[in-house]
Amino acid sequence: MALRGYSDRINHAFAFAAKHHDQQVRKGTRLPYLTHPANVAVILTRYGQDEETIVAGILHDVVEDCVRDNFTREALEQRIGDKFGTDVLDTVLAVTHRKVDDDGMEFSSEEKKTDYLTRLGRAPARARWVCAADKIHNASAILADLRRTDFPENVWSRFSAGREGTVKWYRQVHDRLALLGFHAPIMDELRDAAEQLERWTEPTRTR
Repeated sequence: MALRGYSDRINHAFAFAAKHHDQQVRKGTRLPYLTHPANVAVILTRYGQDEETIVAGILHDVVEDCVRDNFTREALEQRIGDKFGTDVLDTVLAVTHRKVDDDGMEFSSEEKKTDYLTRLGRAPARARWVCAADKIHNASAILADLRRTDFPENVWSRFSAGREGTVKWYRQVHDRLALLGFHAPIMDELRDAAEQLERWTEPTRTR
């Protein structure tokens, strides 16, 4: 399994992601954004996922976050499909938040989340793995930042949904995946991350 991390295809995916996430940083930090897809790939590898799933994990935010530098969403989708295949593209699109509905009407923030959860119902199994790994790393990063600061409100202020909405989102994703019958071992880690975030909302913050 370790050798999979050094495959030409995975290295190509990292190069592609690095190009499109260039100069982006993690929210509220100075960390290069590429640290996130890299950690998603590590999580997927740890659970023994195949190369297609790992490549999709590396690329999972490209369409959502990189419509810039003269690339349209359609152009990015075409590039991913041409370079990495339709299975990878389908997985990436399944975990990409849409900005508009099928009729071109713009989603509100809450509607984006509802649409995402709904589309998980018809997403391929690979997409559910990528979704879980993505949320595990994001939640773990939030928890790490909370543990390092004396001012947790500064961490929560990074998110438009605030503390309550952010915590609720991770629980909603876990519960939706469980409802869909996704009971892979990674779900234990996702549930634990969601529960730890929930404890930060309690007045006593017992952990």
